[in-house]
Amino acid sequence: MNRTDDRLLPVLLICVQAVVWPGAGLVRGDVPPASALLVAALVAGPVTAALALRRARPVVALMLVAAACALGAGPLPVGAMAVLGTAGVALALFTVATERDTFTAVLCVVALAAWQLLQNLSLNGLSDRDGLDLVLTALLYATACGTGLLARRTRRARGTAERKLRRAEAERHRLPAVERRRMERELHDVSAHHLTAVVVTAGAALGLRDRRPELAEGALEFAAETGREVTRALGAVRAPAPSREEPASPEERLGALVAGFRRLDQRVECEIDPLPDGVVADAAYGIVREALTNVARHAPGAATTVRCRYDDTRTEVVVTSAAPPAGAAAHGAGLGSGRGQGFLRSRAREAGGTLTSGPTAEGGWEVRAVLPGRSAAPVEASVPRSYRLAQVTAAVGLCVQPLLPVLVVRSETTSSGSQVSAGVLFALLAAAQAVALLWLRRAPRAAQGVLLGLAPLWPVAMAVGEYTGPVLLPLALGMLATCVALAAEADAAVSARGRHTRRPWVIASAAVAVHAVGMSVAVLDRGTELPDWTVPVGTTAGVVLVVGAARWAGAVCGRRDLAARGAREERLAAWTEEAVRDAWAERRRIAAGLETTVLARAADMVAEAEAGRLDTAADRAREALAAMRALLDTVRTGEPGPTGPELRPQPTLQALDLLARQCRATGREVEIRLTDRVPERLPTAVDLTAYHAAESVLAVGGEEPAVLELDVVGDALTLTATGVPRAGRPAVRQRLAARVAALGGDLTVEEPGAVRLRLPLAGAQVPEQAPQRGHEEGTR
Repeated sequence: MNRTDDRLLPVLLICVQAVVWPGAGLVRGDVPPASALLVAALVAGPVTAALALRRARPVVALMLVAAACALGAGPLPVGAMAVLGTAGVALALFTVATERDTFTAVLCVVALAAWQLLQNLSLNGLSDRDGLDLVLTALLYATACGTGLLARRTRRARGTAERKLRRAEAERHRLPAVERRRMERELHDVSAHHLTAVVVTAGAALGLRDRRPELAEGALEFAAETGREVTRALGAVRAPAPSREEPASPEERLGALVAGFRRLDQRVECEIDPLPDGVVADAAYGIVREALTNVARHAPGAATTVRCRYDDTRTEVVVTSAAPPAGAAAHGAGLGSGRGQGFLRSRAREAGGTLTSGPTAEGGWEVRAVLPGRSAAPVEASVPRSYRLAQVTAAVGLCVQPLLPVLVVRSETTSSGSQVSAGVLFALLAAAQAVALLWLRRAPRAAQGVLLGLAPLWPVAMAVGEYTGPVLLPLALGMLATCVALAAEADAAVSARGRHTRRPWVIASAAVAVHAVGMSVAVLDRGTELPDWTVPVGTTAGVVLVVGAARWAGAVCGRRDLAARGAREERLAAWTEEAVRDAWAERRRIAAGLETTVLARAADMVAEAEAGRLDTAADRAREALAAMRALLDTVRTGEPGPTGPELRPQPTLQALDLLARQCRATGREVEIRLTDRVPERLPTAVDLTAYHAAESVLAVGGEEPAVLELDVVGDALTLTATGVPRAGRPAVRQRLAARVAALGGDLTVEEPGAVRLRLPLAGAQVPEQAPQRGHEEGTR
């Protein structure tokens, strides 16, 4: 409801109230006294103003509306406050439920009902000697509150879905650029770190060749081993895949990094707190690596301190180096690409932190990064217990305050007796049903059992309380809660599975039997002129119609929710596919440049080192660094390579990390595991089919954390997906079965939320690398 509705709806209620009173009396010729019109005007003004501002202050608006209607209901004739006291209060309660939390909404309902009961007030001016007006009022309040809570939940779910779509759409445009920046940064970090170490080591060995010839042999071995490490590391950059083994902890990785620099005769001291795996740990590792590489380039031999502090509020990473020793030759000076500081800041920024760097007072250099800490993840704001206690205290105080009842001028007195009225019994039954409905989502079977158990008690309450009003009205009110439960069950069943299930129909049949018997007994006990056989037939037919209508309404809502969720999932799947394809094309474009630049020169460096030519190996390392800088320039400008993004090659299992990253961008946890038995290279058909099967399984959506595990059992590749309950739907199973059938595989649904695919490898040959790449690039 928008702001225009907020202003017009209270005016509409005032107009309807004016039509009911005094409009109806004026038509009959009954002119109310001026004092009554003055009281009505004094009540209508605050009520209209409070309802117009109810969105901003819903609880205060509810208190003002209830107080004004209570003050006006006493002196005014019957019906003068009927509309404002019912629809106005219900509208204020609805707003409280939609704009505030569940505890506040339920507390307002309970406090309002208790206040009216303790102070013997009627906000609408109506009364009934059987107490049925209390039941109607309680049901009105419960309905307004329940509808408001449902609207709030629906609004939050819709908002969550819209935010998820916005994140997915933003990631669709961002993922290719992120993949390019990742590879650009990794190219710089890996090649710059390793190749700089080769240049520094070779330069030192060549400078001391005459005095310490043994250093040349060590430098040659180091150059050969480093060249192989560069080849392996760049291969991982070119085609990262889900981890096949348990990775080292962040603390171990940082310790190994520091130990590697110590082997280069760098004096490095470290103080490292244990870090959890994640973005912060990756950013800390990259920052320390880049900072130590810069020290080795520009200040070799300088004393360096690495400090990493991790606590609740923040993670602090500080790398401080002293001034370089006098006479130390900086063999790596001039080898940088000029992008190191930018990469440092981008790492910190992507992790949600900041980074500063600059000279120290002692002539050294310091890099300081402040990253999120242990409690940096956003959490829902919790309400303090003191605030809840204050709410309860205020509600109790308002219920027992004596001022307002003294001001109310009562038009009639009520008599009390020892007999418990039917209204009290009805109110207790209605309250029990309301409590059962509150537990419907958490414990549906127990809540439905309680509702069916309470249904036969309504005729008993009518008999005990000597109820003389309309015989079917209390029973119809009692059946209302059952219909709500059945509609909610149908909505949940259709929304979750796309069809009805057997259990809700069993419960619906039981509800029809219980309510039909109760109504028949109550009507026959009161007496009727109709034939006895018509009573059970008529009541059964009526109950069947009402229950069937509730089930139909719930199913319609469920199908609508299912269609809306299906449309969102299709959009998510389409955006995910497009994002992964573009990022995969970007990865292949950069990987093609690696083949003829850095990797080729790294191989030449290894060959020269193995041949014992240290000076030539150092030259090849410098050439590799220069080639890396040229490649980075090409990556930055976005010039298309041999596998340009316009080809949009078909992703394979190597793109599963991109798929998982895109799914995590929408807020869903996805983990992909590859066992050691899965070979590095698979037949192209199996590789493509396995990727698309994983894509189809994740495309059906869901909130549960999903795990995809790939393994080779016998002569077949198996893909087991858990945490994907929607993958068992007929349409999804048919799509998956069609994919695996083309390779002679099979599909099984092992349990709810688990799917297993088997793709045979026997008879399929692994093609050569070049034809395989060309086939993937040309496949759309």
